[in-house]
Amino acid sequence: MEDIEKLMKSDLAQMKAVDVRTVDRESLMDIRKIQMDKNLPRCEQFADFLKQVKNPYCYRCGKVVVKVSFADTGMTLEERLEHYLGSLSG
Repeated sequence: MEDIEKLMKSDLAQMKAVDVRTVDRESLMDIRKIQMDKNLPRCEQFADFLKQVKNPYCYRCGKVVVKVSFADTGMTLEERLEHYLGSLSG
């Protein structure tokens, strides 16, 4: 977990600053190729995901470049996704 904290402190600003209009698409990880080990504890899954994706704010899904940003709302991404998916079903 300490490695993640070092990574986050040193590289977070650079990761967020990637411009999708100028980034080399081939340098981005295709998220479809990421393998998650559900047997690992949650914090280790997160560390493994970060290691594989390299930049959680900018990656590819096939030929599409995806840029992710977050609002400071106090809600987790998981809570937001649950709310969104719930709104689709009814």
